[in-house]
Amino acid sequence: MMKDDIAQIPDDVLGVCRRLTEAGFAAHLVGGGVRDLLIGRTPNDFDVATDALPDRVLKLFGQRFAIPTGLQHGTITVVTGTPPNQRHVEVTTYRGEGAYLDGRRPSTVSFSATLREDLSRRDFTINAIAFDPQANVLTDPFDGQGDIARRLIRAVGDPIVRFTEDGLRPMRAVRQATQLGFEIDPPTLSAIAKTLDSFRMVAMERIHDELYKLLAANKPGRGIELLRVSALLPEIMPELLEGLGRAQSALHLHDMYHHVLASLDEMRSREPVVRMAVLLHALGKPRTEEPAGHERLGATMAEEICRRLKMSKVDRERVVALVAQHAFQYESGWTDGDVRRFVQRVGTASLDDVFEVREAEVAGRGRGQPRDAETGALRARMASVVVAGTALSIRELAINGQDVMRILGVSGGRVVGQVLEALLERVLDEPSLNTRETLLALVPSLAATSS
Repeated sequence: MMKDDIAQIPDDVLGVCRRLTEAGFAAHLVGGGVRDLLIGRTPNDFDVATDALPDRVLKLFGQRFAIPTGLQHGTITVVTGTPPNQRHVEVTTYRGEGAYLDGRRPSTVSFSATLREDLSRRDFTINAIAFDPQANVLTDPFDGQGDIARRLIRAVGDPIVRFTEDGLRPMRAVRQATQLGFEIDPPTLSAIAKTLDSFRMVAMERIHDELYKLLAANKPGRGIELLRVSALLPEIMPELLEGLGRAQSALHLHDMYHHVLASLDEMRSREPVVRMAVLLHALGKPRTEEPAGHERLGATMAEEICRRLKMSKVDRERVVALVAQHAFQYESGWTDGDVRRFVQRVGTASLDDVFEVREAEVAGRGRGQPRDAETGALRARMASVVVAGTALSIRELAINGQDVMRILGVSGGRVVGQVLEALLERVLDEPSLNTRETLLALVPSLAATSS
């Protein structure tokens, strides 16, 4: 490995390796950190493989710095540095494994393995490379470096065995191919469809995590297509396939399915939640005869998918709201009040995301329209009519429910809410009305109209 590559290994990680070797044990960096160094990417983390048994690792680093996070599987997490710049380095004893019975973990683990045996249990060749930073020696028994040069994701050994052991590995193959811009080796790709029973055993939370990582890639549309080609997409969200081959209006170059992929690749925001909304934005189209209004059905379908993927309540609500709001049609005839009502409906906190979804969708049509073809004029109107201090919600009115109840001589009831809503409608049309004196004077007449 070149000096420039070694220079990217943090001193505290080298210190962990040095502590092990000084105690007479081997210490090899393994996994994604080594892969990224060889590819030329900045590693996110580093893992260490050693022949030291777990209890020996615990003694070497002490209870203060060594956490038995996966003791039964030979993994000790060593904490380096000081807050807030601490790093967690996983130190794992070389291990052999028994049969995988749950599609996730081996039934037994033995710690008598060699480094080569330890590498042989890993998922893909590019992740089965070890580096001894003390001796500057690479161990690459499965030609992971060759696959990096070929830009290839290839399973270590028999891909059917690898995918049967851990049902999440097919999803990881697609995700890593997407992130790195690699291809999947044909035998590895074809093995995915043959091991779906193991994939079906994987918890949706784990699939959701991999999907988020895939969506954050430079070209996530390619990853979704790999999920389709590999037979994983029907297992995760078959609804997306309903748009395959379904033509759209002349505004669109692509069918419904490929339009979604193109829109994904046009995203500027890398936030997975917003990208998920783009992925799901057209769900309702194949099931509606009229494209107008598809977003309402799409929002319902998006909610079902988000629940299936065990997304958090906050993320789910954001995705559903973005799907529901993305298809707005701005017209020059909108009044200033209409513009303010749009902002109220979407919510100021969500405006940027809604515009991002809309602009990616326009760019994804493939007809060369400017991204802001349907948002530019509205943005300009919003800048001129929605200014700081403009009331866009009931809580921003100059009076509240207590004021309404006092004037009407009531202790509550529907009329209070109806009056406040009517006041907000007046203020949206004419913001200057939002003074305490003016709104208090309007309460009696609005209450009469509401009753």
